[in-house]
Amino acid sequence: MTVSAYVGQPWRYLDPVRAIEQLGDMQALLSMLPMLQELLDRDVPQIAQFLAANDVKSANPLLHSLKGCMPIFCVADFCEELAYVEHMSKTAGIADVGPAFSVLGPKLNQLRLEVSQFLTSQA
Repeated sequence: MTVSAYVGQPWRYLDPVRAIEQLGDMQALLSMLPMLQELLDRDVPQIAQFLAANDVKSANPLLHSLKGCMPIFCVADFCEELAYVEHMSKTAGIADVGPAFSVLGPKLNQLRLEVSQFLTSQA
């Protein structure tokens, strides 16, 4: 499938067109998405656990790692929101980071679902 074939797809956070442009081709995207899915599957629940325990300091490296790879795969406004929450996790406490992640967390879970659906659609 060409890059333009993905323009009308119902992806909310995943941006396959952007990812293909960044990575070079569909094969590169298909080889990297499982790593993104693994990262999301592992780190999103851990971040939630750390924040539930009021441990912002432990959540920060996981948020930082997610922030680093999302601009390759995701829509810009989602990346900006993640960067904002990650920055807050360096400078603010649980009173600020907790509520921000309670909004971001479901979006990260939606992204996990979108990555899974995209990979299934390409199988």
